[in-house]
Amino acid sequence: MKRKFLSLVSLVLVLAVGLSACAPAATPTPEVITKVETAVVMVTPTPVPPTPVPPAKLKIGGLVPLTGALSEFGATFRLAGDLAAMHFVEAGFPIEMVYADTETSAIPGVEAARTLVDIEGVKALIGAAASGVSVPIAESVSIPSQVPQISNASTSPLLTVLPADEGKDFLFRTCPSDALQGVIAGKLAADLGYQTVAVLYVNNPYGLGLANQFKESFEFRGGTVTQMVPHDEAVAPSYASELRRAAEGDAEVLYVLSYPGHATVYLKEAIEGGFFDTFLFCDGSKSIEMPQEIGPEILAGMWGTAPGSASSASYDQFVGEYTVFYGEVPPLPFMTNFYDGVVVAALAAAKCEADGQEITPVCIRDNLRAVANPPGVPVVPGPTSIAHALERLALGEDINYEGAAGSVDFDEYGDVITPIEIWRYIDITPFMETERLEMRIPEK
Repeated sequence: MKRKFLSLVSLVLVLAVGLSACAPAATPTPEVITKVETAVVMVTPTPVPPTPVPPAKLKIGGLVPLTGALSEFGATFRLAGDLAAMHFVEAGFPIEMVYADTETSAIPGVEAARTLVDIEGVKALIGAAASGVSVPIAESVSIPSQVPQISNASTSPLLTVLPADEGKDFLFRTCPSDALQGVIAGKLAADLGYQTVAVLYVNNPYGLGLANQFKESFEFRGGTVTQMVPHDEAVAPSYASELRRAAEGDAEVLYVLSYPGHATVYLKEAIEGGFFDTFLFCDGSKSIEMPQEIGPEILAGMWGTAPGSASSASYDQFVGEYTVFYGEVPPLPFMTNFYDGVVVAALAAAKCEADGQEITPVCIRDNLRAVANPPGVPVVPGPTSIAHALERLALGEDINYEGAAGSVDFDEYGDVITPIEIWRYIDITPFMETERLEMRIPEK
């Protein structure tokens, strides 16, 4: 009963700051009718004063793609962020999440980040999703403002060596670099027996970085990339010209390095126009909605890669907590990574407080590795473990958060290594299944 009550308090906090749908109007307290012999007595219960919700100790900004080519993922990121916020409220360290829509585009994304930093006064940013949005936000907002930015889904290798962050250390991520995914994708294509592959990619740091790494890995294994064709970040009504270029060279398969908003359009055209009938997918094109639009039986059996979540006590705990609040976890990427980003930022803030320091963006930045890297008392998702971590910090002890997506062991560049999932589309809901996780880094 205590857990349910605290969860309710958590939800009240989230609703109060506008993180979820508006609450319905209050319903008058019903009268209680009791019958005493032949008389009817009307009894009105004594109102119970609401339990005050403590003010938030930390405000965190969430940069999510609620519209644009990645809009399918945005709502799930918010759910993960809200879940983390509720866990910290229940653990006794209330935080407030404030979200802004990046529109899966650089200019709106930068404006969203400016609003969160300059107007909302957030002390950390989680996101953005697209690398082509995270990079300009880092260059124009988070690094100049000295606010740590932890992307949950930007996998471009550029983030590792972004010149604007050299010597600054404000750019982190809880997902792996495509320097790893591209290698495994190239190996997968070779293992599937493909000799020739054409690549159609979104023209931003994510698409270009993954395309180049895939090409290097696939050709290292004896394959040939016949075409590397970019397309614009904005969703277009047709990709016929790009498909014609990609089809030159008669490749056996088209590697789909785009987001669902793009890929849904050009996969239909590729099939209907006879350009391609076999595809290889990535994290950006791992979608529940896309098979429904195209026909799940058409995509069934086709393979892809994506950053995955290792089967562990941490992941199982996240799944259990998510299920209690929302139901079954959808098979979409980067939800666990968003949750982990919120948790490490909040734990870093808690360490600032425990050390007698003011909770500032710089102090959070300085403590991210201290709460997420060994050594220390292991911490997993959920309010019980988080509350234990807060107690350890108050005693001056070290903690080590083991994330829902995998270990959040930030290296000197703010990168982590998590597993890469090998998955495939199927013809029954939820239209995809995990085949295996690749834990080791293969040769290029």
